[in-house]
Amino acid sequence: MKTSQMVIFFSIVFSVYGLINYYIIRRGLSIVPTEYKNWYLIIIIFLALSYIAGRLFENIWISPISVFLVSIGSIWLAAMIYLFLQLLIIDSIRLIEHFFHFIPSFLTKDIIKTKRIVALSVVLLTIIIVAAGFINKNMIITKKYNIKIKKNAGELKSLNIVMASDLHLGTINSYGFMYDVAEKINSLNPDIILLAGDIIDEDLAPVIKYDVGEHLLRLKSKYGVYGITGNHEYIGGVEPAVEYLKKHNVKIIRDEAVKINNSFYVIGREDIAIKQFAGKRRKELSEIIKNIDKSLPLILMDHQPFKLDEAQQNGIDLQLSGHTHYGQLWPFNYIVEKVYEIAWGYRVKGNTHYYVSCGVGGWGPPIRTGSRPEIINIKLNFVGK
Repeated sequence: MKTSQMVIFFSIVFSVYGLINYYIIRRGLSIVPTEYKNWYLIIIIFLALSYIAGRLFENIWISPISVFLVSIGSIWLAAMIYLFLQLLIIDSIRLIEHFFHFIPSFLTKDIIKTKRIVALSVVLLTIIIVAAGFINKNMIITKKYNIKIKKNAGELKSLNIVMASDLHLGTINSYGFMYDVAEKINSLNPDIILLAGDIIDEDLAPVIKYDVGEHLLRLKSKYGVYGITGNHEYIGGVEPAVEYLKKHNVKIIRDEAVKINNSFYVIGREDIAIKQFAGKRRKELSEIIKNIDKSLPLILMDHQPFKLDEAQQNGIDLQLSGHTHYGQLWPFNYIVEKVYEIAWGYRVKGNTHYYVSCGVGGWGPPIRTGSRPEIINIKLNFVGK
């Protein structure tokens, strides 16, 4: 990404973030008692700056302080969204009331009391939503699928695939998280493990610091662990991330097809972020598979589920993607449904099967309110033509 583009992008992001926090501060000051206004300002400003400060501090020294700041700040990101949405609804109601006077008089009689009850309700509802999302984020589920592929795969009659996307290993999804993921994956006795991008969150330093890779080394399968790059590997520095993953049991496939056991191919595409961050072009799918034996089953990993027709046009049997998180936080799932043909889940187009995962980890807040974190277990049955 060019410096000018980065400046524009982050200027927009920080401006929006600042305006939302300013809105929350202004609305809160209208109801907080005078003697507590300074404390209110200090707390909200601290929360608003925690994530940014923690990320900057990580670059200097990874410590309990930086972890605390990132953790508190990331939780605030989710809380901020739900406070903002509720305040927008309340202010919309106030605007309508100004013209139509539909609110019962007993609610407007003691307006200060009503405001404080509403404010307390907003805070309590936000706490409940964020707490529920935090619990949900840690309740990883396994989804199982049986899929018939109309091809032969040498001596293989079936293949037990375990796929996980969007681990986002880093400060938030750290040692304990990866331990749990490894336990769940290994319990499924996979023939092959496929990690469909965004394995590393952004900064590799906390992954190294807390030896998260120890649990990547624990992943066990008959044919090994294969992964691809995602946009977050590029954001944090793709080459160090790939090198780290290779040293920890994950074979990264970058615009190539790997023939396994003379029975099937796993094809890995470079993430489309390569153009934005490295100024390079990723290969066309047709280029990658030009010289392979297409009579064998073809399994494709492509992190971002764009241009899904390419897989069908090139005879891919199964495409696995991630990236969308299915919005991660409600109501963003409605937005991603408009952006992606498949925002989440399983679909068949012609002879090509697709699964887009909402991910097992998550970016930013350790909170999920729009989906459950998932590991996908697919049994491919090779039934011939």
